[in-house]
Amino acid sequence: MANNAELAAKLLRAASNFFRAVGEQNPELKEQMATNADACDLIANRVEVDPLGVPAEDDLPSSEQLN
Repeated sequence: MANNAELAAKLLRAASNFFRAVGEQNPELKEQMATNADACDLIANRVEVDPLGVPAEDDLPSSEQLN
């Protein structure tokens, strides 16, 4: 059975795929959806590698990635 970190990473990857699909269907949203997808992928990778890690201040997703 998967642990919480594995489930979180899986959900984030699904969200990333969703954002990319929305961007492909809506050219005016493509850039923002790609940014959202990249942020989800970034955090999914971190959760998989170090589920309890705390990112450094300069290692956080940008404000653009979080909107």
